[in-house]
Amino acid sequence: GQVPVQPDGTMAGGGIETQTRQVLENVRAALALAGATMDDVVKTTVWIEDARDFSGMNKVYGSFFTKEPPARTTVESRLMLDIKVEIEAVAYLPQK
Repeated sequence: GQVPVQPDGTMAGGGIETQTRQVLENVRAALALAGATMDDVVKTTVWIEDARDFSGMNKVYGSFFTKEPPARTTVESRLMLDIKVEIEAVAYLPQK
């Protein structure tokens, strides 16, 4: 799972859209380390602190998965840090 931590190690401030963007940039970076891309993601789990933020999160989320979005579970949850969103992604990258 990824949280909205920035490259300098601090948490991204701002609202749900800013934090979702940072989380998904972190997912993208983790995938790149494995030679994968967002297109290889087959399932995500999204935890949001407030269900009323779903629309803002979903808008940003959709901009990262423009082709066929992966299966997704989204739940409202108290998060361990003072953040608005956490996303876990599972990717499948066939051997070449």
